[in-house]
Amino acid sequence: MQTEKVITHIVEWLEDYVEKSKTSGFVVGISGGIDSAVTSTLCAKTGLPLLCVEMPIHQEEKQVDRAHKHIEWLQNNFENVTRTQTDLTGVFDSFMEAIPATEKNQDLSLANTRARLRMTTLYYFAGINNLLVAGTGNKIEDFGVGFFTKYGDGGVDLSPIADLLKTEVYKLAKELNITKEIIDAKPTDGLFGDNRSDEDQLGASYPELEWAMKMDDLGKTIASFSGRKAEVFEIYKRLNRANLHKVKPIPVCNIPLYLKK
Repeated sequence: MQTEKVITHIVEWLEDYVEKSKTSGFVVGISGGIDSAVTSTLCAKTGLPLLCVEMPIHQEEKQVDRAHKHIEWLQNNFENVTRTQTDLTGVFDSFMEAIPATEKNQDLSLANTRARLRMTTLYYFAGINNLLVAGTGNKIEDFGVGFFTKYGDGGVDLSPIADLLKTEVYKLAKELNITKEIIDAKPTDGLFGDNRSDEDQLGASYPELEWAMKMDDLGKTIASFSGRKAEVFEIYKRLNRANLHKVKPIPVCNIPLYLKK
């Protein structure tokens, strides 16, 4: 991959989109992870206003610390970067108190609630500052295994890195001089209030899932593989099928014209 040219291409695309949309710049939620670090740096390189928002919800201390340090690094290198923190822990706790307790899928539903509270917060800041919400999803997450929250981190105005695989995001991170602490950290969505990684949840690493995505695109089937490769391919296909509703447009029930007469 021609990393420098890819960075230039994305930055120019971002600048063009802002000009056409008659907005002022970007708002990005900073999690302390690689995707938000790369996305925010690309937005900062446009020279347009960038608001970095921290939105902890019972967050692990290491994640919060990495987010702080990344924003400080951005502000030391780019004059167009501002920051704000909105601690959503109290809002989340109030929500938990307001809903009936249940053991049925509650952990996952509450994890998705965290993402949706953050989306609402980002759009609040976007609205009052005439900014665009820049998404941080990459290709394998957004279009492969659907590892994002519908109307949570999937609710954005534009997606600068959604055509890049996770391994390609890391290549951009090195070129952009993202801190080693973020590059070396295990990927995590941070939605469960603990240190579980993305691989813990998915059952496979991102390089493995990217391989499976490529094999699927080539028309391969699980019968083509054995051992770990067969296991990974099955994981990818299962996740891909289960999360197609996130990737595809919302289905619309079209009413035949003759029924409207």
